[in-house]
Amino acid sequence: MSRPPVELHIIADSTGDTAARVARAAAAQYADHDVRIIRHPRQSSLDGLHDSFARMRPEQVRTVVFSTVVDEALRVRVTQLCEEQGLPHADLLEPAVTALSAVTGQAPERVVRPVGVGEDYFKRVAAMEFAIANDDGNLSNHLREADIVLIGVSRTGKTPLSMYLGYLGYRTANIPLVPGIAPPQQLQEVQRWKIVGLTIDPERLQQIRGRRVRAMGSPQSHRDGYTDLVKIFDELDEVAQLQRSLGCPVIETTDLALEEAAGRVIEVVQRRREAAAGGTSFSR
Repeated sequence: MSRPPVELHIIADSTGDTAARVARAAAAQYADHDVRIIRHPRQSSLDGLHDSFARMRPEQVRTVVFSTVVDEALRVRVTQLCEEQGLPHADLLEPAVTALSAVTGQAPERVVRPVGVGEDYFKRVAAMEFAIANDDGNLSNHLREADIVLIGVSRTGKTPLSMYLGYLGYRTANIPLVPGIAPPQQLQEVQRWKIVGLTIDPERLQQIRGRRVRAMGSPQSHRDGYTDLVKIFDELDEVAQLQRSLGCPVIETTDLALEEAAGRVIEVVQRRREAAAGGTSFSR
């Protein structure tokens, strides 16, 4: 039986990115519900706020409101409108501001400012550019400049994981391992704690490669064993030997969401770096 959709409306006086991230994280806990996120960004007046609420359809669709509003008058009005219309409401910013007020002894400035455009923002942009420039073995930088180096056979998720780690601020390179072809010499020169191997269930890998081949319309893959299950087993075994020779941990990506895989990579690299450096932390 299908469930009726839920509209999650974001009221924000800036872009609404912060609330959208929280909304997606919350919606992920209700995977069997159709949660639709609708933004009402850059709210700066009561008229605009009323127009946004007028576009909601709580009598037709189950409706929730998330807000990140710093202007006090607008913030209070959002709460009032939600109470008047009986809408569930989460003020995402106020509890955090209240906690900071308690510890600093100062009231918030209530000034709308862009979030994330600072040192951390530019580090993440640089890390994403690094991931793009050093994707799939096409190394524009020496691996010594990377924070993380991912290695594995084709279609184990190296590229999307590299890009996501870049988004988190980690300069990540990824190198495909192909049986019979020696990996780049740089892989032998880089600090071993940076290297993380990826692997995947052979049958799952065959499915992924099969879809890719069909999408590309290439007949060659059947002749070179790219989608042949027996050869995939052999390929994974040979690559596993290389990963062991490098002494790197190996993470199986078969059933891991991108975020979970990234978390495991960061955890294992941090732990190995600290062991190599005698306890130095690793963060971005």
